[in-house]
Amino acid sequence: METLFLERNNHAIVPSVATIGMFDGVHEGHRFVLSHVCDYAKAHQIASTVITFDRHPREVVQTGWHPLLLTTFEERMRLLEETGVDRCVVLPFTIEMAALSARDFMQMMVERLGVKVLLTGYDNRFGHNRSETFDDYVRYGKELGIEVKGLPPTPSEESGDHVSSSMVRRLLEKGDVKEAARCLTYPYSITGRVVKGEHVGTRLGFPTANLQVADPHKMIPAAGVYAVRCMMDDGRSKMYKGMMNIGTRPTFGVHRQTLEVHILDYEGDLYGQTVTVSFIERLRDERRFDNEEELRAQLKEDANKVYSLAFKV
Repeated sequence: METLFLERNNHAIVPSVATIGMFDGVHEGHRFVLSHVCDYAKAHQIASTVITFDRHPREVVQTGWHPLLLTTFEERMRLLEETGVDRCVVLPFTIEMAALSARDFMQMMVERLGVKVLLTGYDNRFGHNRSETFDDYVRYGKELGIEVKGLPPTPSEESGDHVSSSMVRRLLEKGDVKEAARCLTYPYSITGRVVKGEHVGTRLGFPTANLQVADPHKMIPAAGVYAVRCMMDDGRSKMYKGMMNIGTRPTFGVHRQTLEVHILDYEGDLYGQTVTVSFIERLRDERRFDNEEELRAQLKEDANKVYSLAFKV
């Protein structure tokens, strides 16, 4: 996939079929749209293009709003590349861009990107205040020389199950990582650098890597204990099973939220390394134990359950 940043003038005008959106998470619904874009491009021998933004539009148009995103920019680009689209055009979302009408936006797609066909979901909206409808887009397209085509509902939408980025966020807020993975078509993950902790896990016989997530906008699932899959940047290219605790360690007093992962059957120094944790299943709520022995016994039970779960590493 060729990635183009519009403000850098690093693109050629190539006849293409395009779709537009934020594509946070690149979930099942997004993949359905992008598969149609790729199929249309192959059938008509033109380029397939996805048009997206460098940041969430609400960051610009709504003062003080801080997004909780399913994917960092880098993750979003990687997932979009996996869909097979020929090129991804990244637009710098600014106040000026937010003020563009849908017609002006479509004119920009024609003049600067060579878009010949625009495929869009029936409920997708773009342009200032997102006030115009699909019929408006069709009318503007006839004026500008773009064929605007609507996409059919996804199979999940036909069954009454509308997958959206907001829906996935709600699932993660509840800790339902299994259902979130179904909607995303892959396990939700976070990546962080391992920093020093208080070594409580080591004392209990379950040493943990304390993760510091770099992107403040990356969404963290609900507090609790999870079965996870871990990948380190230690050059081994190996996945490990693990169990992660998200919470405040109430057994040991009042703490800020921490992200601690115990990696099963791993030996090595993790400090300073980057670890990617993929969530497989929520095991239980975080809770306060009366003493360390009770907690240790529960951790053994948690580890046995992770070992027994059948998931690929």
